[in-house]
Amino acid sequence: MSLASLTRPWAAMSYGFLDASARREIRRKLIKAVAVPGCQMPYASREVPMARGWGTGGLQATLTLVTPESVVKVIDQGADDSVNAASIRKFVTRVSGCAATWDTAAATLIQSRHRIPEERLRADQVLILQVPDPEPLRRVEPNISAARQMHADADYGRLWLTLYEQIVRKGRIMQGASYPSLVNGRHVITPSPIPRWDVPKLNMARHLTILSAGREKRIYAVPPHTRVEPLVFSDRPYQVEAHRGLTCARSGLGGFFMNEIPQADGGRIHEVSDSNLGIKAIRIAEGEDETIAETWYRNGEMQP
Repeated sequence: MSLASLTRPWAAMSYGFLDASARREIRRKLIKAVAVPGCQMPYASREVPMARGWGTGGLQATLTLVTPESVVKVIDQGADDSVNAASIRKFVTRVSGCAATWDTAAATLIQSRHRIPEERLRADQVLILQVPDPEPLRRVEPNISAARQMHADADYGRLWLTLYEQIVRKGRIMQGASYPSLVNGRHVITPSPIPRWDVPKLNMARHLTILSAGREKRIYAVPPHTRVEPLVFSDRPYQVEAHRGLTCARSGLGGFFMNEIPQADGGRIHEVSDSNLGIKAIRIAEGEDETIAETWYRNGEMQP
């Protein structure tokens, strides 16, 4: 037995790796998801050269929307140079012929895991979020059929009870990433494992946000100019992470979401999570011709 006997001769594949049938189905489900904001749409998640749980849903959405004229940016928890982000970016560009960038302002398609860029997105940009678990009711109702019925009835009382119990037991809402949010006054979603810091960026945003879970075979969307309201009690306002007073040790930026980096001496430093924003700030400090676009936050305060 030889290696050649185990492989097939080279043959041209469909543009963007996915076959025409797969792209057509995902586009139809995307249209339905945009028409009913926050409602989960099932789709036949295809096999891609990546393990389930590592962004297959976001990759399929990107491959469906990409064109030769697209400019793609891929980030993993804010970083453009992580192994996962670099691998996905290289794959997308090879099968589509599109351009790639690290610059948020230059991208037309932005695929992200766990973060929304700090620079405000425009109406001509599409944000694609990878979602490991799209069901916000899973913790309170493990029976998926019953959870679907609860969504149909807009019955989210158990979610409110969970948040109330956290306040009673801990004195505050402990929910961090994947904070349950009400979309367009109707459907509660899990906005992927983005931190609380990023959830307000979805509210009345100018861009389209697509959330895709390949392992769970679900896709949903937040269209532009759509209300996204975190579930909070009237006397317990929504609070983001307390990063307002932190400063990036590399770029000197402050008032943005930071990563905490332990040091050998037992101390800790902070670096801005949006790596490209930090790079831009460093280049500006060094006198290079660089521009930081309008940001969602300024000095730790969300801008209208």
